[in-house]
Amino acid sequence: MVDIRMGFNLEEWYAHKLQGDVILKHVGSISPEMITHALDAVETHSQFKHQRLQTRKKLYNVFVECMQNLYHHVDPPPADLSVEGTSNFGIVIVVQDGSFFRITTGNFINRSKVSFIKDRIEQLNSLSDEEVRLLYRDILGNESISEKGGGGLGMLDIVRKTGNKLEYFLYPYDEEHVFFSLDVYIS
Repeated sequence: MVDIRMGFNLEEWYAHKLQGDVILKHVGSISPEMITHALDAVETHSQFKHQRLQTRKKLYNVFVECMQNLYHHVDPPPADLSVEGTSNFGIVIVVQDGSFFRITTGNFINRSKVSFIKDRIEQLNSLSDEEVRLLYRDILGNESISEKGGGGLGMLDIVRKTGNKLEYFLYPYDEEHVFFSLDVYIS
């Protein structure tokens, strides 16, 4: 068997993503209870409280979207990975680095989803601000709900609210899994 991990090391990735002033870090199960705790932790953190109201609202709303995306789209991690025995394993990090905040999420996905995720993000990143607004209105107007409960608005809403492109990385892990990392910047 050929090892196709291509040097991906979860611990090194995690340590690298902790650069900046950490507001929240979580490694483990992504559950409704964890999301509630994480939202409370961000909202009550002193660095969050000292921001302008507009920045706080944007950060909080984008954080909610990131958490919902992670919760609804996480796949079980590889069996050889020792992670709290959870099928909803994910990583969430919120840092302030200078004048911006970065929300990082990471989770394992099945290789079969890579093309869809990559194509979706590339499509969103190619849109102008006006095209983002029009697509958002169009999806809302069609009222189509996916099997995961949304109409495909999660990442689109993040792009719309931040005005920034999504940074993502797909790290091959094994024959079945890829580690998906998403960075969202809020200024």
